[in-house]
Amino acid sequence: MKKEFWLERWERAEIGFHQEEVNPYLLKYWGELHEAKGGEVFVPLCGKSLDMLWLRQQGHDVLGVELSPIAVRDFFAESNLTLTHTSEGHFDRCEADGIRILCGDFFELSRDHLSRVSAVFDRASLVALPPEMRERYARHLAEILPSGTQTLLVTFDYPQQEMPGPPFAVSVEEVRALYSAYADIRLLAQEDILDREPRFKVRGVTRMQENIFLLTIN
Repeated sequence: MKKEFWLERWERAEIGFHQEEVNPYLLKYWGELHEAKGGEVFVPLCGKSLDMLWLRQQGHDVLGVELSPIAVRDFFAESNLTLTHTSEGHFDRCEADGIRILCGDFFELSRDHLSRVSAVFDRASLVALPPEMRERYARHLAEILPSGTQTLLVTFDYPQQEMPGPPFAVSVEEVRALYSAYADIRLLAQEDILDREPRFKVRGVTRMQENIFLLTIN
């Protein structure tokens, strides 16, 4: 999947993946993490997620990475935050009030960028990637995160042949295959969500489940 796909989605405002409220699994399971005091929370492929505001309200500094300048601009504007721009390597660095978003390619991130990170919230990143990119994503993330970093990961699982992604289906077995070499994996919960997600029913999906994981980087 090329970068242009996501840039065009934001240009056309085709952002059905954006949630207009804080993710309920973040609210319910964030307490399972034991993030280091003073560490940042990393939100990959963050878009203009309200989850970043909630995390900041809990006292965390927040670091996001996002490809689309439109998403970054809209996040700060809709949050009534006056951002400052600086250059940081391959990224346009935008920040305000303890929230820093690096606008650019996730795969350009280095350990230096994430040196202060102690926790990750991944609701819309892994599931946004096609199968051929997910292994590279998991490996790169594990390589640049500090040891001991914990991730709250949410994935969809459904019959992939019934609907083209994104969001793509990522099973419990695939999460274990992707991350077992890099992290301890704990399955926190599984939720059947098809009845409350009619947009997927309309697209022909007959089964849909969300899986919530806690990963701890070795």
